[in-house]
Amino acid sequence: MPPRPGPPPRQVSRRTVILRRLIALGALLIALVFVAGIVLATHGGKSTAPTTTVIPPPKPFRIIFPEGMTRDGMAHRVGVVAKIAENKSHKHVQLTSRGYRHWSQPRAIDGFGAKKRSLEGFLFPATYDFLRGTTSRQLVQNQLDAFHENWSKIDLAYARKKNLTPYDVLIIASMVEGEAVAPDERPKIAAVIYNRLHAQMPLGIDATIRYGLHVPGTESLHQSQLASDSPYNTRKFLGLPPTPIGNPGLASMQAAAHPAKVDYLYFVRKPDRVHHYFTASFQDFQNHEIEYGFGK
Repeated sequence: MPPRPGPPPRQVSRRTVILRRLIALGALLIALVFVAGIVLATHGGKSTAPTTTVIPPPKPFRIIFPEGMTRDGMAHRVGVVAKIAENKSHKHVQLTSRGYRHWSQPRAIDGFGAKKRSLEGFLFPATYDFLRGTTSRQLVQNQLDAFHENWSKIDLAYARKKNLTPYDVLIIASMVEGEAVAPDERPKIAAVIYNRLHAQMPLGIDATIRYGLHVPGTESLHQSQLASDSPYNTRKFLGLPPTPIGNPGLASMQAAAHPAKVDYLYFVRKPDRVHHYFTASFQDFQNHEIEYGFGK
């Protein structure tokens, strides 16, 4: 049967055909992504995305250096604490007493001239965290960095007026730390040292003798020790000892730079073993020595 007569079919441009195909392809891709998402979300109740395990950082160990502790005391403590750390972790620890002594040998210190000095006084006493891999060199450097940070807070203007060098002030601070028990007495003890230096009197600080002869504070000083020729015998020799006698904290540094404005020349420890009696009179000092049980 012949076709019915009618209008010829409408011609579609090539551009329109391509556009329609692209739209259809885009719709197909969207559908595929949607289906794939459903499959991933429901397949076995598990995600195929990779997971990352977060490993917590290692817990550090801790070492405490109290104010006034000597370099030798610190080296000994390093060895003890390192052994404890090894026992707890069941692994090797880098810190050693021997390594600490090696890296804390004399060196030139910024702000204290080109001369190599004992690090006694510069090993700032504080609490330090360390890991198994922390070396003795790093610990010593951390202490030196802490010293410089704290020393930068000290105003040395008054000490300079008294012709004292920064190292002199550090030595005085170590003596204050060695003698003071009650915190508020630090500036008074510093004043006695300043006043005795000015009067050209022996300082008479027994803590310096103990340091020079390695006599612990738990032992009494014998007459032979008090008469020794140690350069740290400030009962016998005028002026300051050759080096600090320990590592002072910030409070003692501040006291050494800013002594109390008093005329005291003497002090004696009271029976409570904490506080001192201060006086400018030798006779008054002797009377209180007898009263407190130190005199003859």
